Amino acid sequence: MRRLWAKIIGLTTMANLLLIGIASAAGPAAAPLVIVADTRNFTGWEAWWTNLYNESHILFALLTIVIIPVVGLMFGLIADVVMNWIGLDLKHRELAEH
Repeated sequence: MRRLWAKIIGLTTMANLLLIGIASAAGPAAAPLVIVADTRNFTGWEAWWTNLYNESHILFALLTIVIIPVVGLMFGLIADVVMNWIGLDLKHRELAEH
């Protein structure tokens, strides 16, 4: 048990020293990373969407989380209408499996 704890403490110490070395590799003069989208060639809703991304990553993420299920629901309803229109009735089908 003592050897196991010695290995765990040794690996933890080594990992901490390695992470400190990696973190300080950039040096003290490293500039912070800025993530932006290029909006020069966009117009309309694409420009609005990329500007939203540039201004607020949180609002962009929340809006994306809301939009994806809504678009999925719309596509599902459209697919249901189209399948019903061409004669595929999935609501009243009989299963062939026994």
